[in-house]
Amino acid sequence: MATFTYEGKTSSGEVRKGNIDAADEKTARNQLKKMNINPTSIKKKSAGGFFQGKVTNKDLVLFTRQFATMIDSGLPLVQCLEIQSKQAENPVFRDELTVIKEKVESGSTFADALKSFPKTFDTLYQNMIAAGEVGGILDTILNRLAIYLEKNEKLKRQIKGAMSYPIITMVVAFVVVTILLVFVVPQFATMFADMGRELPAPTQFVIDLSEWLQANIVYLLVGIGGTIYGIRYSYKTDGGEVFWDKFLLRAPVIGNVVIKVSVARFCRTLGTMLSSGVAILEALDICGKTSGNRVIEDAVNFVRQGISEGRTVSDPLTETEVFPEMVCQMISVGEATGALDVMLNKVADFYEDEVDQAVENMTSLLEPMIMAFLGVVIGGLVIAMYLPIFTMAAGV
Repeated sequence: MATFTYEGKTSSGEVRKGNIDAADEKTARNQLKKMNINPTSIKKKSAGGFFQGKVTNKDLVLFTRQFATMIDSGLPLVQCLEIQSKQAENPVFRDELTVIKEKVESGSTFADALKSFPKTFDTLYQNMIAAGEVGGILDTILNRLAIYLEKNEKLKRQIKGAMSYPIITMVVAFVVVTILLVFVVPQFATMFADMGRELPAPTQFVIDLSEWLQANIVYLLVGIGGTIYGIRYSYKTDGGEVFWDKFLLRAPVIGNVVIKVSVARFCRTLGTMLSSGVAILEALDICGKTSGNRVIEDAVNFVRQGISEGRTVSDPLTETEVFPEMVCQMISVGEATGALDVMLNKVADFYEDEVDQAVENMTSLLEPMIMAFLGVVIGGLVIAMYLPIFTMAAGV
């Protein structure tokens, strides 16, 4: 499937421009004719380079919220798409919305039109829109989607914020220490060599470390790069993905946050889909694929298999030993009272608040640890370099 940029005219003479996905140019032309567009120019889009834009989560959240408001106000679907396609700031998203509008105009359902751009509108989005169209509650579904996307985006920002601080701090510390050892320490080493005195053990250790680093820095950088590449490559394998996702769930400090995020995302996704009329087996299938963690996905698939055999949600969920006991008990209560979707959303609200607290606790715990580490390493280097000078001053 390739993307073609086209320009053409409708039967009324109106000029149309946009993108269309098709297997080849001939198929693209046929699709345009079915949409009552006579193409005057059609070109295959390049595969996309480094600077090619993409539709961000922010774009999708803004579109969904505005689109829900328009539909709720009683505007026709095609008119809503027309307005959104013209006011979208992202040119890639603007082109996609134009294609979707044209497909809806030519008789396609909104959900089927969204399938042309699966990278922007994932399976969850498509299924919820389909359920809204069938049930005649598209405005309600769009509002639920907007809330879901906003909460999901908040979870992502929390995780990124929690992870970026220690990673950036450690990278900066590594760069600073490397610069000191490669460029600064050799200057001290030359000065100490001219003095002709035996150096204190800490100073000699730092000088030896500096000499080793200068001789092996290329190998060290290659080793670090190779390790990162190896981890990323292993994550693409079936066994490697399970290993690293399991490691994340069990890792000290960060593991607690990952579990809470996974539970919040699972409950929010499943609760939103069930309340929108999506069948539970289909909803669980989508929940597994959008979980972002292979261990969670396998657990959800196990639950799905159990339900297909006539079991409840809570029993196989408890057997996975992945989700906290409280979650399983609350889901059991939701099933017993016939309000599973409501209970799932309550659990999601609770765990989203827990994520806030867990991220705050993790940051509070990591900050003094990182500061202490930096103080010991960088302070130790400085003291080691000035120790011979202090020794000489004491002797005088």
